Amino acid sequence: MGSLFLAVLIGVFVGLRSLTPAGFVSWAAALYWIDLGRSRLVFMAAKPTVAILTALAVLELYADKLPSGPNRTAMPGLFARVVLGSLCGACIAVAGAHSALSGVVAGFLGSLIGCFGGFQARTRLVKALHCPDYVVAIVEDIVTIGGSLYVVTRF
Repeated sequence: MGSLFLAVLIGVFVGLRSLTPAGFVSWAAALYWIDLGRSRLVFMAAKPTVAILTALAVLELYADKLPSGPNRTAMPGLFARVVLGSLCGACIAVAGAHSALSGVVAGFLGSLIGCFGGFQARTRLVKALHCPDYVVAIVEDIVTIGGSLYVVTRF
């Protein structure tokens, strides 16, 4: 599978959960599953980066289930998603021997798709299934975790 497609895909998952895919990318870099070489992105493999992103991802997975959580399509959530989607996309592209810039664009586009598409899917599923929001949110978590793990293990 092409690394630019994977960069779009990781962006989609960032659109669903901004920090979980970033945590997976960071862990993958630290474990040498993806090679960031001598790029400026090598900071993603640093232990402090891994620790911070992991802690923030766990908190995000919890906070997303709270009824007081902000809308993902509103600022600052949208901004965080496109920035992290671009960062993760760049890492995946570099690991696949493409330019970081191509990965930034791919991750950016993917994060917009995931953010707005995920919002629509979640809203419509809750209404159609007549279930609590957190039930669909848990399914979204599973998709994000599984999908992110899939992307970072393709190298």
